Amino acid sequence: MSRLFTPIRLRKVEIRNRIFMAPMCQYSAHDGMPSDWHLVHYGARAAGGVGLLMMEATAVSPEGRITSNDLGLWTDQQAEALRPIVSFIKEQGATPAIQIAHAGRKACSDQPWKGGLPVEQKDGGWQPLAPSALPFSPDSCIPKEMTQADIDNVVNQFAEATKRALKAGFETLIIHMAHGYLLHEFLSPLSNLRNDSYGGNFENRSRLPLQVAKIVRELWPDDKPVMVRISATDWVEGGWDLPSSIELVRQLKSIGVDMVDVSSGGLVPDAAVPTAPGYQTSFAATIRRETGMMVSTVGLITNVMQAEHILVTEQADAVSIGRELLRNPTWPLQAAKSLGDDIHWPPQYQRAKL
Repeated sequence: MSRLFTPIRLRKVEIRNRIFMAPMCQYSAHDGMPSDWHLVHYGARAAGGVGLLMMEATAVSPEGRITSNDLGLWTDQQAEALRPIVSFIKEQGATPAIQIAHAGRKACSDQPWKGGLPVEQKDGGWQPLAPSALPFSPDSCIPKEMTQADIDNVVNQFAEATKRALKAGFETLIIHMAHGYLLHEFLSPLSNLRNDSYGGNFENRSRLPLQVAKIVRELWPDDKPVMVRISATDWVEGGWDLPSSIELVRQLKSIGVDMVDVSSGGLVPDAAVPTAPGYQTSFAATIRRETGMMVSTVGLITNVMQAEHILVTEQADAVSIGRELLRNPTWPLQAAKSLGDDIHWPPQYQRAKL
């Protein structure tokens, strides 16, 4: 058996292989409720052989949405609507996970295929929240600097979303601390200019993300894993960086987080990111080596042998596949064939296995 198709266990949850579907927003929900698109989209990847299926960034509050078409978990109705999708994912042998998130200053945008520009309040928009009143870009809305009451409310919203994710049937929970969204905004000195206990030094800037991680871990069952997605660097001088990420992961590990999905960037629009195949794997490898935390790595991983090499050389414990799974929902089935592994195929697809 290849390393790619060797099962991986997180707490008492066994994942059938080390191919994780990276969380990728679909911007196709209505009032936070999933649509038929979500059932077909996620169902196809589960049937296609993914191990851990990480559902897209799902807002913990209406104002925490990137767009008005984001998935949400701020009502019980949303959790109930996700149950059939979660059930189908499990029926296909994949492990269902969900990423809970707050968009912070990157909230209140239009769908990307409509330009992604800020939505005016007269058109249904809202004022974003952020650690400081700094817009993401010159075209973005100026966010409201959060008060202590706002911060306390966000912690509670993550807690309530955690409870609803469990009711919906998810086996793994992922906290979004990456890509310039709210928790990442608190971490980075480029977006956090506060002078209270939530700003300034590393301890203060990491306070809210760690508060969220702690309450989520306390509420999530002991036998189920909690993951965190981080941006290992802002790719900007003076911003969040790899040494800071290492220290954050050490503290997340002490709280009881089981795995970190290592990405990068997203905080500022003009960062010079040297994108190339596997351009983020060195971050994952360093964090894994320095902290002992299990990690998954993501970023232009498209080739089967590339993915196997990352795992065999112990750069990561799993690979998160994003765009390649958008192009090819059955990538895992084809990967197994390339590696000579005989894995389960849905009976409906058996005629194509040979």
